[in-house]
Amino acid sequence: MPRPNRQRERTHESASNEETTEEEQESQQCPECSSGNLVTSGDSNEVVCEDCGLVIEEQMIDRGPEWRAFNHSERESKSRVGAPTTQTMHDKGLTTQIDWKNKDAYGRSLSSEKRSQMSRLRKWQERIRTKDAGERNLQFALSEIDRMASALGVPRSVREVSSVIYRRALKEDLIRGRSIEGVATSCLYAGCRQEGIPRSLDEVAEVSRVEKKEIGRTYRYVAQELGLEMKPVDPKEYVPRFSSDLGVSEEVKVKANEIIDKSAEQGLLSGKSPTGFAAAAIYAASLLCNEKKTQREVAEVAQVTEVTIRNRYQEQIEAMGLH
Repeated sequence: MPRPNRQRERTHESASNEETTEEEQESQQCPECSSGNLVTSGDSNEVVCEDCGLVIEEQMIDRGPEWRAFNHSERESKSRVGAPTTQTMHDKGLTTQIDWKNKDAYGRSLSSEKRSQMSRLRKWQERIRTKDAGERNLQFALSEIDRMASALGVPRSVREVSSVIYRRALKEDLIRGRSIEGVATSCLYAGCRQEGIPRSLDEVAEVSRVEKKEIGRTYRYVAQELGLEMKPVDPKEYVPRFSSDLGVSEEVKVKANEIIDKSAEQGLLSGKSPTGFAAAAIYAASLLCNEKKTQREVAEVAQVTEVTIRNRYQEQIEAMGLH
């Protein structure tokens, strides 16, 4: 019976010693001026008193890398850790991938025997990367999102957000009874809207393998089921891109934004297509700034009909009081 008591005492003593050490570290003061204002130097090698400059501790263990880098590309090339995890890959990029180049570590070409061996390994690695139907579904959908995002020229953040939305839809079993491409496209459209990257449903449908009607229907269903709070698209978000494609001046851009603001104040924006509204504002602004662009030119860039531009243009001109 006495042994457990002794063991309990030792445990209590070691715990109290640890507490004392932590208290000492917290209440560490400068022996010279009794100041507690101690800082670690930039290279993390010294602990210095900020008030009197006394070096309290030096030659500390540097836990950083042994190499130096002066720019991002140099740091990337010298770093020996893997890429960060990403939502755009079904396994989040954690698995190893066999390179398609048939070369060794020194850049020398492999022999024919080694090439066939690497080809077999590559094939089997692709097969074992997905363990069930859910992962195969995710792999195909995320590759589709990546393909369409590249075609649309949207940034990396949109791909990440779209991939997260698709993962949520898969988890909630919203894919059942719908095509993988349709849900993947609607998730990409939702990602664009969430990130404030204006891409119309027509533009997304152009790079997709499903029809616009199906994308719209699936998008509404996914947004409702996942509770995605989407604000109405502001036509002003389309102005910079359309203006750039048309090659108009900064003055036209400013005037177009002014027209949109004044029209929106009068409630003309409600129920109207934001792309058509932005296109008509740019057309009106180009006329007012003597940089005339034809309705056909503007319609082709905005992917709307000339009739839409004429109708919205008339409304905007009346709102501006210029008719």
